[in-house]
Amino acid sequence: MKTPKSSAAVRRAITDGRITHKARPRVTLRIDFDAGRAVGPGKIKLLELIEMHGSISEAGRQMGLAYRRAWLLVDSLHRSFRAPLVAPQRGGAHGGGAVLTEFGRAVVQHYRAIESVVQKAGAVHLEALSAALAETAPANVEAALKKTRLALSLG
Repeated sequence: MKTPKSSAAVRRAITDGRITHKARPRVTLRIDFDAGRAVGPGKIKLLELIEMHGSISEAGRQMGLAYRRAWLLVDSLHRSFRAPLVAPQRGGAHGGGAVLTEFGRAVVQHYRAIESVVQKAGAVHLEALSAALAETAPANVEAALKKTRLALSLG
Protein backbone atom coordinates (compact mmCIF):
# COMPACT_ATOMS: atom_id res chain seq x y z
CA MET A 1 0.00 0.00 0.00
CA LYS A 2 1.25 3.45 -0.91
CA THR A 3 1.90 5.79 2.03
CA PRO A 4 -0.34 8.89 2.03
CA LYS A 5 1.66 12.12 1.52
CA SER A 6 -0.56 14.65 3.33
CA SER A 7 -2.88 14.80 6.33
CA ALA A 8 -5.85 15.14 3.94
CA ALA A 9 -4.71 11.97 2.17
CA VAL A 10 -4.41 10.20 5.51
CA ARG A 11 -7.92 11.34 6.48
CA ARG A 12 -9.28 10.02 3.16
CA ALA A 13 -7.42 6.72 3.56
CA ILE A 14 -8.92 6.25 7.04
CA THR A 15 -12.39 7.18 5.83
CA ASP A 16 -12.11 4.90 2.77
CA GLY A 17 -11.01 2.02 4.96
CA ARG A 18 -7.54 1.70 3.42
CA ILE A 19 -6.04 2.35 6.86
CA THR A 20 -7.70 0.30 9.54
CA HIS A 21 -7.15 -0.14 13.24
CA LYS A 22 -6.60 -3.83 13.93
CA ALA A 23 -7.47 -4.48 17.55
CA ARG A 24 -5.13 -6.75 19.46
CA PRO A 25 -7.00 -7.45 22.67
CA ARG A 26 -5.06 -8.13 25.82
CA VAL A 27 -5.96 -8.46 29.44
CA THR A 28 -4.40 -6.02 31.87
CA LEU A 29 -4.28 -7.61 35.29
CA ARG A 30 -4.46 -5.67 38.53
CA ILE A 31 -4.81 -7.55 41.78
CA ASP A 32 -6.47 -5.53 44.56
CA PHE A 33 -5.87 -7.23 47.90
CA ASP A 34 -7.71 -4.63 49.95
CA ALA A 35 -7.83 -0.86 50.38
CA GLY A 36 -4.43 0.53 49.48
CA ARG A 37 -2.75 -2.76 48.61
CA ALA A 38 -2.57 -3.74 44.96
CA VAL A 39 -0.19 -5.16 42.38
CA GLY A 40 -0.51 -4.44 38.71
CA PRO A 41 1.49 -4.22 35.52
CA GLY A 42 3.37 -1.06 36.51
CA LYS A 43 4.74 -2.34 39.81
CA ILE A 44 5.62 -5.70 38.28
CA LYS A 45 7.42 -4.01 35.37
CA LEU A 46 9.34 -1.87 37.88
CA LEU A 47 10.42 -5.00 39.77
CA GLU A 48 11.52 -6.67 36.53
CA LEU A 49 13.54 -3.61 35.54
CA ILE A 50 15.17 -3.47 38.98
CA GLU A 51 16.19 -7.09 38.49
CA MET A 52 17.49 -6.33 35.00
CA HIS A 53 19.41 -3.12 35.81
CA GLY A 54 20.29 -3.61 39.48
CA SER A 55 19.04 -0.13 40.30
CA ILE A 56 15.78 1.48 41.40
CA SER A 57 16.94 4.71 39.80
CA GLU A 58 17.65 3.14 36.40
CA ALA A 59 14.44 1.09 36.52
CA GLY A 60 12.51 4.29 37.19
CA ARG A 61 14.27 6.08 34.32
CA GLN A 62 13.40 3.23 31.96
CA MET A 63 9.74 3.72 32.89
CA GLY A 64 9.86 7.53 32.75
CA LEU A 65 9.54 7.82 36.54
CA ALA A 66 11.43 10.07 38.90
CA TYR A 67 13.58 8.20 41.41
CA ARG A 68 11.28 9.29 44.25
CA ARG A 69 8.20 7.86 42.50
CA ALA A 70 9.97 4.56 41.79
CA TRP A 71 11.16 4.39 45.40
CA LEU A 72 7.64 5.10 46.69
CA LEU A 73 6.25 2.26 44.56
CA VAL A 74 8.86 -0.13 45.97
CA ASP A 75 8.07 1.13 49.47
CA SER A 76 4.35 0.50 48.93
CA LEU A 77 5.16 -3.07 47.86
CA HIS A 78 7.28 -3.53 50.99
CA ARG A 79 4.40 -2.29 53.16
CA SER A 80 1.96 -4.60 51.34
CA PHE A 81 3.82 -7.87 51.77
CA ARG A 82 5.27 -9.73 54.75
CA ALA A 83 8.83 -9.64 53.42
CA PRO A 84 10.84 -7.18 51.32
CA LEU A 85 10.79 -7.60 47.55
CA VAL A 86 13.86 -5.44 46.88
CA ALA A 87 17.12 -5.37 48.82
CA PRO A 88 19.97 -2.87 48.70
CA GLN A 89 23.19 -4.03 47.11
CA ARG A 90 26.26 -2.49 48.73
CA GLY A 91 29.44 -1.34 47.07
CA GLY A 92 30.36 -1.38 43.44
CA ALA A 93 31.86 1.26 41.18
CA HIS A 94 28.75 3.42 41.40
CA GLY A 95 27.98 2.94 45.09
CA GLY A 96 25.73 -0.09 45.01
CA GLY A 97 22.23 -0.59 43.76
CA ALA A 98 19.26 -2.86 44.35
CA VAL A 99 18.32 -6.46 43.66
CA LEU A 100 15.13 -8.46 43.93
CA THR A 101 14.96 -10.77 46.88
CA GLU A 102 13.98 -14.39 46.39
CA PHE A 103 10.55 -13.37 47.67
CA GLY A 104 10.42 -10.49 45.15
CA ARG A 105 11.21 -12.87 42.28
CA ALA A 106 8.47 -15.21 43.53
CA VAL A 107 5.92 -12.36 43.56
CA VAL A 108 6.80 -11.50 39.95
CA GLN A 109 6.58 -15.17 38.91
CA HIS A 110 3.18 -15.63 40.59
CA TYR A 111 1.83 -12.46 38.96
CA ARG A 112 3.06 -13.50 35.49
CA ALA A 113 1.63 -17.01 35.98
CA ILE A 114 -1.80 -15.60 36.86
CA GLU A 115 -1.60 -13.22 33.90
CA SER A 116 -0.78 -16.09 31.54
CA VAL A 117 -3.63 -18.27 32.82
CA VAL A 118 -6.12 -15.40 32.48
CA GLN A 119 -4.94 -14.62 28.93
CA LYS A 120 -5.21 -18.26 27.85
CA ALA A 121 -8.55 -18.85 29.59
CA GLY A 122 -10.06 -15.76 28.01
CA ALA A 123 -8.55 -16.12 24.52
CA VAL A 124 -11.75 -17.34 22.85
CA HIS A 125 -13.79 -14.58 24.50
CA LEU A 126 -11.21 -11.92 23.64
CA GLU A 127 -11.33 -13.01 19.99
CA ALA A 128 -15.14 -12.88 20.05
CA LEU A 129 -15.09 -9.35 21.47
CA SER A 130 -12.42 -8.30 18.99
CA ALA A 131 -14.45 -9.68 16.08
CA ALA A 132 -17.48 -7.74 17.32
CA LEU A 133 -15.68 -4.38 17.21
CA ALA A 134 -16.93 -1.82 14.72
CA GLU A 135 -14.78 -1.26 11.65
CA THR A 136 -13.90 2.36 12.37
CA ALA A 137 -10.87 4.60 12.38
CA PRO A 138 -8.92 4.98 15.62
CA ALA A 139 -10.78 7.06 18.19
CA ASN A 140 -7.98 9.59 18.22
CA VAL A 141 -7.69 10.39 14.52
CA GLU A 142 -6.28 13.85 15.27
CA ALA A 143 -3.29 12.33 17.12
CA ALA A 144 -2.62 10.05 14.14
CA LEU A 145 -2.82 13.04 11.81
CA LYS A 146 -0.38 15.06 13.98
CA LYS A 147 2.12 12.19 13.81
CA THR A 148 1.73 12.09 10.02
CA ARG A 149 2.19 15.86 9.75
CA LEU A 150 5.34 15.63 11.88
CA ALA A 151 6.70 12.75 9.78
CA LEU A 152 5.97 14.68 6.59
CA SER A 153 7.65 17.83 7.93
CA LEU A 154 10.75 15.84 8.88
CA GLY A 155 10.52 14.03 5.62
